[in-house]
Amino acid sequence: MFMTKYKYNRIRRLRIYLKTNGILYIMILPGILLFIIFSYVPMYGIIMAFQNYKPALGYFQSPFIGLKHFETLLTDPNFIRAFKNTLILGLLSLVIGFPAPIILALFFNEIKHLKFKKITQTISYMPYFLSTVIVVGITKDLLSMNDGAINNIIASLGFQKINFFVQSEWFRPIYICTGLWQGVGFGTIIYLAAIAGINPELYEASVIDGANRLDQALNITLPGILPTVTILFIFAVGGIIGNDFQKILLIYSPSTYSVADVISTLVYRAGIEGASQSYATAVGLFNSVLSLFLLASTNYIAKKSGEISLW
Repeated sequence: MFMTKYKYNRIRRLRIYLKTNGILYIMILPGILLFIIFSYVPMYGIIMAFQNYKPALGYFQSPFIGLKHFETLLTDPNFIRAFKNTLILGLLSLVIGFPAPIILALFFNEIKHLKFKKITQTISYMPYFLSTVIVVGITKDLLSMNDGAINNIIASLGFQKINFFVQSEWFRPIYICTGLWQGVGFGTIIYLAAIAGINPELYEASVIDGANRLDQALNITLPGILPTVTILFIFAVGGIIGNDFQKILLIYSPSTYSVADVISTLVYRAGIEGASQSYATAVGLFNSVLSLFLLASTNYIAKKSGEISLW
């Protein structure tokens, strides 16, 4: 009797809950299906990393070779070069790109003229909505040897024009600067939202105590957004080896392979151009496992040091 009544109440509560929130589940259903279809279903292809995959034989008849591809990649000079370049680009992006939105958000927070603040924020957001192809196209126009604005300025100052996209020493500055220009404004949105959640009474109390704007930023604003900074930093560290493949593919060339060839471009050349699907899968799997390790390690350190973490 009691169990029947208990089950009835649970079913009744479930019906009320679905009636109230059912439309929300329907709205997120396409996103969930998209995620499952394109992120989880293709994971069965990981078995190629342990096979000598032959398209004619398929997944279940291709010969199994164990960890041979992983042994090969660890001694492959092309992989070692790509892994080194991936880490360098990822660390540069982290060191330069991660604090930039925080600093810009602090500057925006200090602007008191609302109209000017909205205009500057909008200008900083706009590059984010440009496709990578357009960003690279603009960059190539600016740095062109023929009539690029930058080279024209260099020539007008009496110096020799620079072929930026051929000389390998310019690849990393171009990659970092374009990424910074495209993403720094949009990255401030989360930090500005976190700043807006700080109790304004803290600022009022600090003014009474004689604190200036810099003191308020260092002692109130930054500690107030620290949880947000920590979570985003964990994600950023996990993405160190996840470079912008599309942008690299558009701006690199054989002359810049020494600094521009990364794991994602190596996978592309090995799997698509070289038809070595098994080796490319092994490289991609190694990359994914390393990303997971970095994410988990950073999360563990953050949890132990400040009790702020993803899980």
